[in-house]
Amino acid sequence: MGKEAPICPLCDRPIPEGVKQSLHHLVPRLRGGKGGQTVLLHQICHNEIHATLSEAELARSYSTVAALKTHPRLAKFIAWVQKRPPEFQSKTPGGRRAWKRR
Repeated sequence: MGKEAPICPLCDRPIPEGVKQSLHHLVPRLRGGKGGQTVLLHQICHNEIHATLSEAELARSYSTVAALKTHPRLAKFIAWVQKRPPEFQSKTPGGRRAWKRR
């Protein structure tokens, strides 16, 4: 029997073998999270997090999966992506947020 696919904690869909995925540092590395807790996400979910929130916002207010799910844009994204198959991939509109020094 094969190994079960891990579940993406953001969208709660399985991450099948061969689907783009990545580790997300709950506290960004540059904000003190080096060596900290990570979660395995679909690449599309990870991209949406970084397109939505700055490193400072992630460190300050969104350093847990539960907190990420409360952000209005991410909540809307989650509701949308949950209707897609687990292997669904798409470019994130608007790309990554511009880095801002705070």
